[in-house]
Amino acid sequence: MGTGTQAAPAPSPALVFDTLFAYQRSAALCAAIELDLFRVVGGGPADAASLARRCSASERGMRILCDYLTIIGLLNKENGRYAHTPTSRAFLDPLSPACIASTARFLGNPAMHEPYRHLADIVRNGRTVLPGEGTVEPENPIWVEFAHSMAPMMAPMAAPLGEIALDGLSGPVQVLDIAAGHGLFGIEVAKQCPEARIVALDWAPVLEVARENARKAGVEKHYTALPGSAFDVEYGGPYDIVLLTNFLHHFDAPTCVGLLKKVRASLKPGGRAAALEFVPNEDRVSPPMAAAFSLVMLASTPSGDAYTFRELEAMYREAGFKRISAHPVPTGPHTVVIGHAA
Repeated sequence: MGTGTQAAPAPSPALVFDTLFAYQRSAALCAAIELDLFRVVGGGPADAASLARRCSASERGMRILCDYLTIIGLLNKENGRYAHTPTSRAFLDPLSPACIASTARFLGNPAMHEPYRHLADIVRNGRTVLPGEGTVEPENPIWVEFAHSMAPMMAPMAAPLGEIALDGLSGPVQVLDIAAGHGLFGIEVAKQCPEARIVALDWAPVLEVARENARKAGVEKHYTALPGSAFDVEYGGPYDIVLLTNFLHHFDAPTCVGLLKKVRASLKPGGRAAALEFVPNEDRVSPPMAAAFSLVMLASTPSGDAYTFRELEAMYREAGFKRISAHPVPTGPHTVVIGHAA
């Protein structure tokens, strides 16, 4: 008779091979987006020959690409015809309001991938191999692409951030949006608080994208651009709210503290700084997306990191903030960290 216990499954190399072949998945997705395949599939189930004609591609290439996308779960195939899955219909068809296909222009950009070819050297040296300050080099053009293409990924976080940052404030609220990028976060505050005034700070070419988004949102009259570096320009103010969205993680703790001191000096008494960050748990391996973001910072910056709440709280306190709190965003992997000026 058996003992009632089951032997542990034998180890499998599948995870190793899946990881080594992972580049094929991202390449196939980016190719399909470039070929406008998901828009064409949205017109109804079609075979490889039809899709090839409509995407100006070879039939052989289209068949193999669509089969691969079916294998990884991004298309369905039945009787030789390809159709959307619920995921591709919602997030990859350009006709869907939730489409995030444009993010491939930034996330799939060769400039973003290049450091990973040298990751062993980066680990040896503890900093990016990109020239200068990496992705935070002044006037880095990659942030113009970020502003253009990453808005769909960030949009679900905008409304919760606005609610958390405002939290009872109304009337002519003064807001500084540091590293505004696409501008969606400051724009959302203006939409939730119609009398708010937004000052958006970023490099001048990036601010052109933010201002256009403000115009489209109908808040351009409440929107002012402040071009330059967050470390160098005078902020003006005083402000009720300073937004720091996806910014602190690019720098080491002393640099963050210095910036937060400058932010605090620009706030009204009782004003608040709201940072949107990937915040891992203290174990630094969970939750997966927030914790894994530290590798992005290792590869692309000299000293950035994904900071735990305890680390961010210490930075805020050293900069003179009180009543520091963490607010997980229900619509994404981010956390909003709020600190109040004394």
